[in-house]
Amino acid sequence: MNILVIAAHPDDEVLGCGGVIARHAAQGDEVHVLVATRGIPEIFAPEFIEEIRRELKAAHQILKVTETHFLDFPAPKLDVIPGHELADGIKKVIYTLRPGTIYLPHGGDIHLDHRAVYMAGLVAARPSSNCPVKKILCYETLSETEWAPTALDSAFVPNVFVNITDYLDVKLQAMACYRTQLKEPPHSRSLETIQALATLRGSTVGFFAAEAFTLERQITD
Repeated sequence: MNILVIAAHPDDEVLGCGGVIARHAAQGDEVHVLVATRGIPEIFAPEFIEEIRRELKAAHQILKVTETHFLDFPAPKLDVIPGHELADGIKKVIYTLRPGTIYLPHGGDIHLDHRAVYMAGLVAARPSSNCPVKKILCYETLSETEWAPTALDSAFVPNVFVNITDYLDVKLQAMACYRTQLKEPPHSRSLETIQALATLRGSTVGFFAAEAFTLERQITD
C-alpha cells in the first residue's frame, strides 16, 4: 500500500507521525513524504536551509521513507500563495503516487502554513475524478497544535490511536537528526516532551506509546 505524509515543513512529519511512518515501512508499505515549503532567503540563510534538508534526509533514512518530495513553496508565507496553486501541487503528487491513505497537519494549528496545507490537501484529495485516497488522517505537531486558538473548532480532539510502542525509539532517533529544530525541555519540541506525549497518547488506549490522529474521512468500497 502507498502512504503519503504531507508536511508543511521539515520535521513536522516526524513530530506528527514518525512512529506511524516507521510502522508502515516495517509492514511493507511504501511511505512517501511530501514537504510543501522551502525557507525563504529573507528569513533563512541558504546554508541553514541546506542543513535542514540534510537533517531531513538522515531522519528519513532512519524511518525507511521510500521517497521524499518537495514543492518548494515559500515558508513561512503560504498564507499569501493562492490556495489553488498549493492544492494543484499536492494533487499532482497524489495522482502520481496514488496513495490509499494520506496524513495531513491538523487544520487548527497555530501556524498558518499548517492550515494552508491542511485545506489544500483536502481539496487535492476530494473524492472525485478517480481520486485514489480512501482515508485522510490529521496529525498533531508539537509546538503548533497545542498552541492553537482555544475556539472549539481549532482544538485537536483525537479519535484514532496507533500503537507505536515498538517504534518510539526509531521516532526519537529520527527527530534527533533535526538538530537545528530541537529545543531543550521543557520546550514542547524536545525529545523528552515527544516521548511524554507518546506515553500519554498510549496510556489513553492501553499502549505504552501511541500517536493520535483525527479521522477526516474514510471510504470503504
